[in-house]
Amino acid sequence: MYKAPRGTSDILPEEQGYWRYIEDKAVALCRLYGYQRLDTPAFEDVRLFARSIGEGTDIVAKEMYTFKDRSGNTLALRPEGTAPVCRVYVEYGLDNLPQPVKLYYLATIFRYERPQAGRYRQHYQFGFEAIGDADPALDAEVIDMAWQFFLSLGLNQLYLQINSIGCKICRPPYLESLKHYYSAHVADICPDCKARIVRSPLRLLDCKKPSCHDVAEAAPKGTDYLCQGCQTHFEAVQRYLRILELPFEINHRLVRGLDYYTRTVFEIQPPGEGAQSALGGGGRYDNLIEELGGKPTSAIGFAAGMERIVLNLKGQEIPVPSLPRPEIFIAYLGAEAKLEAVKLASALRQDGIAVTMAVGDRSLKAQLRQANSLGSNYVAIIGEEEVKRQAVTLRHMISGEQQVVSPLTLRKLLKKVTRG
Repeated sequence: MYKAPRGTSDILPEEQGYWRYIEDKAVALCRLYGYQRLDTPAFEDVRLFARSIGEGTDIVAKEMYTFKDRSGNTLALRPEGTAPVCRVYVEYGLDNLPQPVKLYYLATIFRYERPQAGRYRQHYQFGFEAIGDADPALDAEVIDMAWQFFLSLGLNQLYLQINSIGCKICRPPYLESLKHYYSAHVADICPDCKARIVRSPLRLLDCKKPSCHDVAEAAPKGTDYLCQGCQTHFEAVQRYLRILELPFEINHRLVRGLDYYTRTVFEIQPPGEGAQSALGGGGRYDNLIEELGGKPTSAIGFAAGMERIVLNLKGQEIPVPSLPRPEIFIAYLGAEAKLEAVKLASALRQDGIAVTMAVGDRSLKAQLRQANSLGSNYVAIIGEEEVKRQAVTLRHMISGEQQVVSPLTLRKLLKKVTRG
């Protein structure tokens, strides 16, 4: 018996309401903030991700799905959303547009990692990027936009954490201090962190294993090493966040998992979950566009996993709107009635009215049970008598009231009901 591959999930019809709800809120939010939709391929040149994410990251080293095509090109399924957006920015010369360029996406992401609640090998992500400006007010706007997104979904008791991880000028001295500190605690950290001391020291602070927690908590703070430019930027971001009345706290261990981040990083977390289950996050990446072949360009972005949002909507028992049900169910009895039912269903659909028609030769009672299970407001019944009279018996499923009407009258009535 075939099953979905490990680390993937099927989104069944009864679950679709959550997904459409999140997507609708995301699209509405992006419209309010002036973002335009961008869709990129599900796979890219593997070098795009190795260059942008960083050779030393777990994503590049362990989690990317890579393959060679028939031309011998090495490609990778998209493991994150920002690098493809930046590739588009450079490839299509979007630096010639008014800046910042604001783009959003709803995309499938692929990572070979250990499956757990809200974390899948194939998952769906909502993200947005503001490319082309270094103003700290833009940092605050992006953080506010992310915060407002979760509030619009009805989620509450959220925690906003921010940090600054510096730039090319001030980060190297901090990394040396971090390496020196961790070299004295090699016996106390996990094997992955021992490798990170050399390969990716900033990621030492991001380790989720309990054995490394105390060591990371006592580690040197990056904010103590910020250059004047980064310090001024970070103070301005905090000032704007206070003006926006966002309840943030500074977390010196917050670094995010990708090498391209600079200066501001942030995460929004649900109650009682911790960083392992952050709802979403992002930060600045002021060097990435240049590393991909473009001009020096400042940028900031955000991303959130859809599955994790669904889990939190369910956990907080937030009701979501039901998906539209077929307005009318057409039941019939007999071959002649079936022909009239097919004709009526076609006419109603041309009117823009959602219709489900019975199939097979089930009893009227069975057909009405099906109409009730589908949640249809009306049932049109066509039997021998209705065929003779060229009429339809219309039943309102909630009140149980019935009336005999012509097909034309039925169409007019349903148009009036469905369109107000």
